[in-house]
Amino acid sequence: MAAGAYFAPLSVLLVLVGPWRAASSQQVPVLLWSSQSSLWSSQPGTHGGHVTTDLQLGQYLDAALGSGPRNVLLFLQEKLSIEDFTAFGGVYGNKQDSAFPNLENIMESSPSSLVLPAVDWYAANILPTYLKEKLDVSPLHVDQSTLLELRLNESIPSLLVVRLPYSNSAGLMATKDILRANDEVIGQVLSTLKSEGVPYTALLTALRPSRVNKENDFAVGSFGRQLLATETAKPTPTHPPLAFNKTQNVPCILFWASNITVFMGREMDLTAETFTDPDTGLTEDSECDSRNARLVLNYPNGIRIIFILKNDHYPVSAREWFTLRVEIHNGTLNSTFRAPQVSAPSIYSYHCEYVSTFPDYGHLLIRNTSEGSAAYNWRLSIIDFQIQAFNVTGMRFAYASDCAGFFSPGIWMGLITTLLFVFILTYGLHMVMSLKTMDRFDDPKGPSISVPQNE
Repeated sequence: MAAGAYFAPLSVLLVLVGPWRAASSQQVPVLLWSSQSSLWSSQPGTHGGHVTTDLQLGQYLDAALGSGPRNVLLFLQEKLSIEDFTAFGGVYGNKQDSAFPNLENIMESSPSSLVLPAVDWYAANILPTYLKEKLDVSPLHVDQSTLLELRLNESIPSLLVVRLPYSNSAGLMATKDILRANDEVIGQVLSTLKSEGVPYTALLTALRPSRVNKENDFAVGSFGRQLLATETAKPTPTHPPLAFNKTQNVPCILFWASNITVFMGREMDLTAETFTDPDTGLTEDSECDSRNARLVLNYPNGIRIIFILKNDHYPVSAREWFTLRVEIHNGTLNSTFRAPQVSAPSIYSYHCEYVSTFPDYGHLLIRNTSEGSAAYNWRLSIIDFQIQAFNVTGMRFAYASDCAGFFSPGIWMGLITTLLFVFILTYGLHMVMSLKTMDRFDDPKGPSISVPQNE
């Protein structure tokens, strides 16, 4: 997709969804358009499979804010993914069934437009702050009614934010109706600006993706799945586990992850600094014994991540279990996260696909509510998390206690419902079998049956 005076319309996004699915699930699309032409002609184009970072997004925005209109309109949806355009867009020219008729017309008719299918979603969270600093104005949250009361001036910059919802319903039609209503809001707001003759630059993005793609069988360059394809085995780890040795060549803590990412205004990927090219003093302050263990990761940028494990004996299970607490330190910006669901017998290691502060990934890390607001800004995401701090016998993890339970909530609901119906059926059969037929009947020609009553 080339960047030029006229950029690809929204329909191109539908065609490119296939290769873009190879990207991580933590991306959101960003659509930009403006009433002024040739805003992004000098910017390099994006290629298939490329994920736009916050710095690259800043370059596109700087080009628009530097030479384009200073009235910026930010449509910020709660959730949005590129799959939404495929599921609810007017593909193959069937625009009557599209949930985005206004948006498609806008992208096709705007003098300048740009479609970024995959942008690191944390960049969308800091967009209001970024635009506020660039325009030197405070964001103003508006809707269609309040927009009519505003009097925008071409010479005075303004930042207008329009929040759009997203349906959490499991029904496809419910989600499509919400997206169609959002599209109507976008069309009405832009019609108001057009009627007033105000030049503008607009953005549409989301705070987080609406669909999390956890499948790993989509490879970059593969535009589809083969029929009857079998699930491929998970690739072997590309790096050995991180070990803290209390004595020489005798590890007492093992830690492994495929990705470690910290969010504090911007994303910081610490995976390579932890496993591939660790600093000599990375685990310098760590310690361990039979009851307590602390794995301290000291990074050159001043961030310290501390995994605190405590081993206790529980009489009910007659065995020892360990629990976990995580701390992040960066000068005065410190944060503590409880992990009440992270627990395993001390003879095992603990493994979980996602150990994160984000609700979409299980929300296993819960921030300590007694801390200040500065600590609230920390976010931590660890993928393929595995740790062992007790009964370590070498550079291999013991049997892993996985966070994925055998019985999911759906299975429990099905079992309880089935047992309830079985109980009702059993009770009904018991009542039917308890019925007794009459063994005596009235003879119309003889005396009636009399039942003696005791006085």
